[in-house]
Amino acid sequence: MTTVAECIEQLRLQLDRHRKPGLKEYPTRVIFVDPMLDALGWDVRDPREVQLEYTTIDGKSVDYALRINDEPVLFIEAKPISDPLDDVKSITQVVSYAANAGIDWCILTNGVTYKVYRSTERAEAPEKLLYEVSIDPKDTEGMSIQQVAALFSRFSQDAIAKGMLDDIGEQIFVTAKVRKALDKLLIDPPTTLTRLIRRTIGDESIKPSQISTALKRLWTQLPEVAITATPLRDVKTPKRKGKQYAESHHTQDKPQEVVELFRTIDKYCLQLDPNQVQRQYLAKYVKYRHGKNIFCCVHLQKSGLRVWLKLDYSHLATPPDYARDVSKIGHWGVGDVELAIDSLDKLGDAKVLIHKSFSEKATKSATPLPEQNYLHTSWQRHSG
Repeated sequence: MTTVAECIEQLRLQLDRHRKPGLKEYPTRVIFVDPMLDALGWDVRDPREVQLEYTTIDGKSVDYALRINDEPVLFIEAKPISDPLDDVKSITQVVSYAANAGIDWCILTNGVTYKVYRSTERAEAPEKLLYEVSIDPKDTEGMSIQQVAALFSRFSQDAIAKGMLDDIGEQIFVTAKVRKALDKLLIDPPTTLTRLIRRTIGDESIKPSQISTALKRLWTQLPEVAITATPLRDVKTPKRKGKQYAESHHTQDKPQEVVELFRTIDKYCLQLDPNQVQRQYLAKYVKYRHGKNIFCCVHLQKSGLRVWLKLDYSHLATPPDYARDVSKIGHWGVGDVELAIDSLDKLGDAKVLIHKSFSEKATKSATPLPEQNYLHTSWQRHSG
């Protein structure tokens, strides 16, 4: 059986040839979607595993219903290869098919890009997008083919049976909801919260207004929609002709997983030195600097993050497999080490490298933070 990585390589060879004439939906399914499903362990010729033109509860039909133990577990709706997959009506349609059938997961694809939605999430249909992945190397620049294959493998037959998408979805969507709640509570704290903090501190001389200000200062991940003034540690874009940028410029239309990856990195960078680290939103990436020294740059892609660090790749004893030397490769951000981060489980080692870049580039007047307890022991030996 063809592996997922081998399948991606084979399909990439056919991309240009079939894109130019613009394949209709059915040939897109036969040439691109069916081979991918087969590589993922789904037999499209066996209706017990893959039921084609599955009739939904409302009498409509969905292109593929992937089944385990004779029960549908994942719907897939295919579009022509030239379809951009951004039509809200199409997204709402496939999400509604799945939700009405009590199926958590559904995918919208044009044979090249696969958008994975959690249909039962309480949100507007486009906001139910967990992640997306593409066989097009232009859409996954900086990622190895093994990384791309791993993202596809999340909806393999084996992964679905083990509940991998359920675990990832719960982690990402719950984290997003908790973060949103904390944003609301800490930006405009209710009286009950300030009183509780004041009582816990045990110092009646501290005013509630001081506690509110401190909460805003401590909570570095402030959503711009709730802020009337420029957030602390944000660098104002120099006054010049051209567009001004904000967080929404980078997070708009990105899958929930990518947004959470970015916000975790963002919070970590700002907390390395809350009084000195500054963030600046640029056209293609977000820049973090300490004093005059840039130590981290982040670019948000549809399939993950590309992070650039001011490190010498040759000085990394055991770099992770998602790191590469870009000292002789053109790239947007500042730094010679590039990380391609596509999942939360890569953040542990990534934070070690970010800390290392910060420590090496921080101004002499700053005292680098000690390594955090959660960092892997193997990296602690090489991060100083």
